[in-house]
Amino acid sequence: MAKSRFTALLYGWIAVFGIMLFASLILSLLLKFTSLGSSTLNWTTLVVSLIALFSGGLIAGLKGRESGLVLGAITGLGFTLFVLLYQYLGYSSGFSTSQIIHHGGFLIAAIIGGVLGVNLSSEQQQT
Repeated sequence: MAKSRFTALLYGWIAVFGIMLFASLILSLLLKFTSLGSSTLNWTTLVVSLIALFSGGLIAGLKGRESGLVLGAITGLGFTLFVLLYQYLGYSSGFSTSQIIHHGGFLIAAIIGGVLGVNLSSEQQQT
């Protein structure tokens, strides 16, 4: 049981980082070849991050098939921990207030995705 939850979390984290890497590539190309501004980029990265965390939670819930709230929360917290460690170890700074708010939203998005993923997986099993 614990192994299947860990596998579900790995799928969720891989999905989150895969979406983030792909979005980073697209956004960097848009920055290079268009007149995309800084304020637009901030909002775009926020929306892409919310979608990525929702998708990661959804995939973790689909794979785990139970405890969607927990799977989504751990998916979101794992992402937040990764970002915190990267920022703290790489740049010697912690989270600002706005980053804490953003990561709270990411956590909520991942939890909602996890809950929906479990519900979608149970519907697929019944049919």
